[in-house]
Amino acid sequence: MIIKTFQIGKLKEIKSNFYLFYGENEGFKNQVISQITAKSETKILRYEENEILKNADNFYSEINNKSFFENDKTIIISRSSDKILKIIEDIVDKNLESIKVIINSKTLDKKSKLRSVFEKHKKLICIPFYEDDNLTLSKIANNFFKNKNIPISQENINLIVERCRGDRNNLTNELSKIDNFSSRSKKISYDDILKLTNLAENFTYSELSDHCLNKNLKKIINILNENNYAQEDCIAIIRTLLLKVKRLVKLKEENIQENNIDNIISNYKPPIFWKEKEIVKSQMKIWTLDKARQLMFLLNDIEFLLKTKNESAVNILYDFILTQAKPSS
Repeated sequence: MIIKTFQIGKLKEIKSNFYLFYGENEGFKNQVISQITAKSETKILRYEENEILKNADNFYSEINNKSFFENDKTIIISRSSDKILKIIEDIVDKNLESIKVIINSKTLDKKSKLRSVFEKHKKLICIPFYEDDNLTLSKIANNFFKNKNIPISQENINLIVERCRGDRNNLTNELSKIDNFSSRSKKISYDDILKLTNLAENFTYSELSDHCLNKNLKKIINILNENNYAQEDCIAIIRTLLLKVKRLVKLKEENIQENNIDNIISNYKPPIFWKEKEIVKSQMKIWTLDKARQLMFLLNDIEFLLKTKNESAVNILYDFILTQAKPSS
């Protein structure tokens, strides 16, 4: 049975002891797991999938073992895949009412047998957890400050959300910091937010490369300011950019034969991840085939320059990235 995230409030009304949570939104998953395991008398057992597969007998023993002092057990299995399916089916067949099983997986495609079984079985619950967008995180932050009666501008909320990088766990941590700070200061300024919050993670080489090819100068400046790239990062960034340019060249070459950009991107091998598709489509519109080829050759020259000018590699990289990110006149 498929349950959408907006239907999670109805989970209490649905009688089921088996849940499959899949997707990248670990913060949201943890919230729902806390709701399900809220009973104080519930014993929580946490396993990695590999632990169970290596010693299934011990796992079955734990499930079948009943203690006088325990009423219920909730078993949480992390990093799960199709490999765990047979064991889960065995537990379902036993019809053990005192046991809840929560299976936590990363992204599962439509061909996943585990996902298929949970989607189709009426007694099993399957919930996809997609990444939060900034609007969702902004609503969570607004509700938090409203409930805490903490005055804060929307500009500062936007800054907090931006620095959480789409991760609900990060948002929770940053809101906790601000809550503690507000007990000592009545007013929270933009500079206070900058000092209190951490950028959730360094912008990846891939993201820097994507925004460079998308000629998003404002985003590039933000990334470069937020990161303290070192000499050893420079070659890795250039090579990441080169790989993306080579892909862009191939896509543009295919575009000569077929005008439908969406089809070209969807059929490209190796597959382009869904989160990348829109920015890749934008890059295809910005770059001509000739310009993309020129950039590919230029990157080879830049890599050679970085290797021979180690002491000024970071400056060379920054100048190159900023030049390429400038919108075409």
